[in-house]
Amino acid sequence: MHRQVGPLVTDEHGIALRGVLLRHLVMPGGVTGTAEMMNWIRRELGPETYVNLMSQYHPAGRVCGTEYPEINRTISPSELEQAVGAFRSAGLTRLNREPKFVQLF
Repeated sequence: MHRQVGPLVTDEHGIALRGVLLRHLVMPGGVTGTAEMMNWIRRELGPETYVNLMSQYHPAGRVCGTEYPEINRTISPSELEQAVGAFRSAGLTRLNREPKFVQLF
């Protein structure tokens, strides 16, 4: 898709006209994976790729039991901060906004 339409282009009001907006869900304990993904985005798609870091992961279904204890929690403020740091360290330049940590429960 990125080869076809390129990075996100918006009008003067911030409305998307064309291009790719990449969304990345930050997972509990998965900040290392986030760093790897940000580096891949920079290398393969370029530093101008528009990235949306999503912090709203919430365990549900079978995760709430004992089957997947490593992801049976929301992300911590520290993990979100590390994800933003991984974005910056990778040399990416277009973060949709500074994500804010919101504790849902």
